[in-house]
Amino acid sequence: MTKKTIKKAVIPVAGLGTRFLPATKAIPKEMLTIVDRPTIQYIVEEVVASGIEEVILITSAGKSAIENHFDYDFQLDTVLKEKNKTVLRDELANISNLIDIVSVRQKQPLGLGHAIWMARNVIGDEPFLVLLGDDLVRSPVPCCKQMIDLYNRVGESIVAIQRVPLSQTFQYGIVEGEETEHERTFKVRRMVEKPAPGTSDSDMAIIGRYLLMPEIFELLAKTTPGHGGEIQLTDALQALSNRRGMYAYEFIGRRYDAGDKLGYLKAIVDFALEHPDLGTAFSDHLNKKLSGNG
Repeated sequence: MTKKTIKKAVIPVAGLGTRFLPATKAIPKEMLTIVDRPTIQYIVEEVVASGIEEVILITSAGKSAIENHFDYDFQLDTVLKEKNKTVLRDELANISNLIDIVSVRQKQPLGLGHAIWMARNVIGDEPFLVLLGDDLVRSPVPCCKQMIDLYNRVGESIVAIQRVPLSQTFQYGIVEGEETEHERTFKVRRMVEKPAPGTSDSDMAIIGRYLLMPEIFELLAKTTPGHGGEIQLTDALQALSNRRGMYAYEFIGRRYDAGDKLGYLKAIVDFALEHPDLGTAFSDHLNKKLSGNG
């Protein structure tokens, strides 16, 4: 059976960003900048670098700034042209032409599972990617591309994982499973959302990258709302795993939780240190601060 090509990616951006208040009172958390570009741009650039053709943003009220960021601004372009800001004009043109973007409104905050379900009519009967808007991954090969390459070998759904200390597993969705013949890949046996300490001996935590078969929509529709009336994605993932199998992939790269203040600061520092124009000067500044001379 021929595997369908992965062409679409869903990025849920409907959350309120309460962990970053008051900064996110009027600005979507996905638009908070890391050095010189918003978090969401890094996410979309990973998708583009992985060969995806279309992005579906799951939005909510107050998120229009995200859509505007990837749109063409005639007035701004005219001003930059008059001031002969050619480099900036080219950069903004590149952003607006990155990829085709569709927006779907999630009218009620009913959880991640519900947000993904909202994309069903745009996705149709195709496998697709899901990227969380505050999870950044830096790697030589884009994380999504790594997952697509694995999908081309196994032909089933995949969740990206990273190892975490057992003392922190209660903060994550956790995968239990067995090693396979594929490197860094495990066959999922069980998934549990934020297990109580001592109830799972697995250290394989799910991060914000998923490659899913379209059957997930049917299963999400049947999923009973859990805590807070939200539809949990993990419940539907477990059902999908039981139906046709699923793999967990320990991706190569470094992940930053940009939805957490400390993770966000770590991302800013690391990205700044590797910035081609700012890296050296920023490194000198940090060294002076650490030595007490700054």
